[in-house]
Amino acid sequence: MNKRREFLKQASLLAAAGTLTSVSSLVKAATVVTYGGSTWLGHYSAYVAMKTGMLSKLGIDCRWQSFSTSSARMGAVMAGNVDIAVTGVVSALALMANGAKQFELISTPNNFGKAEGLLVHDDVKSIKDLKGKKIGVTYASSSHVLLLDVLKQAQMDPVRDVSIINLPATELLAAYRGNQIDAAVAWTPTFDRIKALPNTKLLLDDSSFSLFKTYQITPGPDVLLVRRAFASAHSDVPKNFLRGISQANELMTHSPEDAAKILVELTGLPLPEQLAIVKQTQWYTLDQQRALFVQKGGQPGSFVEGMQKLSEMLVSLKEIDQAPKVQDWVQSSYL
Repeated sequence: MNKRREFLKQASLLAAAGTLTSVSSLVKAATVVTYGGSTWLGHYSAYVAMKTGMLSKLGIDCRWQSFSTSSARMGAVMAGNVDIAVTGVVSALALMANGAKQFELISTPNNFGKAEGLLVHDDVKSIKDLKGKKIGVTYASSSHVLLLDVLKQAQMDPVRDVSIINLPATELLAAYRGNQIDAAVAWTPTFDRIKALPNTKLLLDDSSFSLFKTYQITPGPDVLLVRRAFASAHSDVPKNFLRGISQANELMTHSPEDAAKILVELTGLPLPEQLAIVKQTQWYTLDQQRALFVQKGGQPGSFVEGMQKLSEMLVSLKEIDQAPKVQDWVQSSYL
């Protein structure tokens, strides 16, 4: 009987040790991911997923690294210092046009088309009314692409018919308020702050972009990308990261107040302003992201086709030298 008790005791100890080993293995299994972010809304999904523990439950130890510009973030990806990041697609296309193969595009997490647009005084009824006016915009940005495109649609010359003033996004509000410019093309939060000024209205947003109706693509949509070498070494991580992004998007869609409380830690915005940004942005589900990237049968989705058209437009606008074959950088298998 004593031998039986001793055997059971030893078995219990071994079982406990096995459990501890199993737990230890789970902890060790968490893969460190260096994420390249900023306070821009394109990074909200990753931040919420990280702060709520959604990513850690998926075996990802997300290490946040902030960058003030897209070029700095993409430089870190190219150097191998960032594993996963969101960036405006124009920055990615510029590198792709130069043949950079260090990364692949795996998703688009959101649509911020209602948070960017052309803001004017109340007396302006159409784009034609801006003839001879000064329009402030940040060069080489999605807002700049939007402006050039809508001027072209209106058959207006961006050099002869209007004066386009290159201003950093942070200076657009002061320039507009001080009447140094007659109109501004901006993205949130500057967009919302200018729109709130007296005698100001939104003339058009990203839905007026020529590629939007056909391809559901804005002038500079956000794309989620992964460094190829990292994905090759950790093939399960991009897929799990996308699951975390999708969970965060569900939270922002259905419980925006809860998400906004988390995000003010990142952005420093007043809670009402933060909540408004979350609410006016479309946060794609995983199924929506998949449909945008790949059609049934494996053909490129509308978003991928739109990126190709956008790259060709950027060539015509002299923003990049040549249009890359976008599909060569798209990896939809993680979706």
